[in-house]
Amino acid sequence: MTTSPEKTELCQALAEQRELLLITVRGLDDTQAARRTTVSGLTLGGIVRHLAQGEETWTQIMVKRDGELPGGMLDMEQYRMGEGDTLAGLLERYAVAARATEEAVAALPDLDIRVPLPRTPWSPPEPEYWSARRILLHMIRETAQHAGHADIIREALDGANTTAQR
Repeated sequence: MTTSPEKTELCQALAEQRELLLITVRGLDDTQAARRTTVSGLTLGGIVRHLAQGEETWTQIMVKRDGELPGGMLDMEQYRMGEGDTLAGLLERYAVAARATEEAVAALPDLDIRVPLPRTPWSPPEPEYWSARRILLHMIRETAQHAGHADIIREALDGANTTAQR
C-alpha cells in the first residue's frame, strides 16, 4: 500500500466529517433514528444508510474503474431506514464502508488516476472521468452536507446537536 501525505490528509478530512455526523446519532434508539422531524423525508437513520451506501458505491467506482453503474446507486430508498434496519446495523455498515474506503485509497498508486464515471440518465453523451482525488473530495462534501442535515434533524428531535448533546 502506498500512503502519501495527501491521501492521509484527505482520508482524515473525511473521517472528521463522519465523526461530526456520528455525534448526531449518539444515544438514539431505532424509533428516534427513523423519525422525521422536518418537512423533508430525511431521518437520521436514513442519512446514515445513504452515506454508508454512498461510500460503498464510490469506493467500488474508484477501485473497479470499469464505468459500470453499481447496483443500488440510483435507488431512492437508500435515504430511508428500511423495514428491518436498526441504527446499530446501519452504523456497523457505515464503519465497514469507511474502513473499505480508507484501504482502497491507501492501495491506489496515486490520486491522479482517471476513473470513468458510470452512465446515468443525466450523464453527458461522452464518457466523463474524475480523478480519485475528486471522488474523495466528493465524498467529503457529501458527508459534510448530510452532517449538517443531521444536525438540524437532531435539534428538531430533542434539542441536541453536535455541540449541545443531551
